[in-house]
Amino acid sequence: MFKALLLEKDDAGFRAGVTTLDEARLPAAGDGMVLVQPEYSTINYKDGLALTNRSPVVRSWPMVPGIDGAGTVLESQHPAWQPGDRFVHNGWGAGETHWGCLAGRARLKGDWLVKLPAAFTPRQAMAIGTAGYTAMLCVMALERHGVAPGSGEVLVTGATGGVGSVAIALLARRGHKVVAATGKASEAAYLTGLGAATAIDRAELAAAGGRPLQKERWVAVVDAVGSHTLVNALAQTRYGGIVAACGLAQGMDLPGSVAPFILRGVALAGIDSVMAPRALRERAWALLAAELAPATLESLMTEVPLEGALEAAQRLMEGRVRGRIVVRL
Repeated sequence: MFKALLLEKDDAGFRAGVTTLDEARLPAAGDGMVLVQPEYSTINYKDGLALTNRSPVVRSWPMVPGIDGAGTVLESQHPAWQPGDRFVHNGWGAGETHWGCLAGRARLKGDWLVKLPAAFTPRQAMAIGTAGYTAMLCVMALERHGVAPGSGEVLVTGATGGVGSVAIALLARRGHKVVAATGKASEAAYLTGLGAATAIDRAELAAAGGRPLQKERWVAVVDAVGSHTLVNALAQTRYGGIVAACGLAQGMDLPGSVAPFILRGVALAGIDSVMAPRALRERAWALLAAELAPATLESLMTEVPLEGALEAAQRLMEGRVRGRIVVRL
């Protein structure tokens, strides 16, 4: 028996709560499957949507949410994993179509797991989670494009969120001048503490109707917001620059123009973390282990017990959270 956060939806409506489940209810064992004990999980934006029923994230009911987990392997039917191994898991449809990691037990495909870097405890790995791993994928995309420290300002939108917070820390450590866009003026000290050179009001980017080409400013952008914010960021990106797009906090639409692409040669790089191949995941986690200090991770995280996950998800969706929510299991 183990505790889990269980989401249910039927003719009586949507329900979410912590309950006790029998291990027999987990997805079936079989070739390639691994039984794990998550010690920590997180609440990402997608988890928040699922836990508050604000978007049809969950596609199979009932569902144990939690796209992230870190802990210990208990049983394995996969050749790469043995009992006692330490793992980290991100994405792959967990919490959407497959029971996830906001629980004391999970059964996952071994191919989905990555070895927990020795530099991290499970708690520290979940202070990074999908949001931080996505941020690293964004930074890797910028650098593949040739963005070098000292080449100009790098804009990070959604700066106090999980992706934004980790992106600022990573970019600043690598020597980039980071400008953080936020709607929370009171968090300026938090952002500069992570390494941002300055902060701007997100309202400068969020309005509709901006010109297709605006004053060139950013050599690169990490955008977790989408919609008009992404359009305006593209319009302000310098000739030959790049925008890494990984989120939709403002919206899924892209109500803009091709002008930045065909007149300034701006590149738009889509960043997917959910189905990213294993080699890319391992590279990202190795870089995270080398570049994020424990003190930085502590400054990013707020820890809650499993029983506090629903309330934390509500705060996240109301924009009352900065950095990362770590859930203790």
